[in-house]
Amino acid sequence: MRANPRSDWTIGDIETVCDAFGVICSPPSGGGSHYKVAHQSQAEILTIPARRPIKAVYVRPFVGFIDAVMAATNENS
Repeated sequence: MRANPRSDWTIGDIETVCDAFGVICSPPSGGGSHYKVAHQSQAEILTIPARRPIKAVYVRPFVGFIDAVMAATNENS
């Protein structure tokens, strides 16, 4: 994702990365259309649209979010 944020990424790809790093990826509820991405080490919650493909404007912040989670996890270990 870092090397090619403009690829045809899907919400399934986002969920796979979240699972690998212990990040919560909650599906839309109440008729919404955006997944919520959160981690206990981060104050912010990202929202990512469920439609396909996911645009780079959402992929780049997601990669930064995962980097921040990794950094926080490494500090605590």
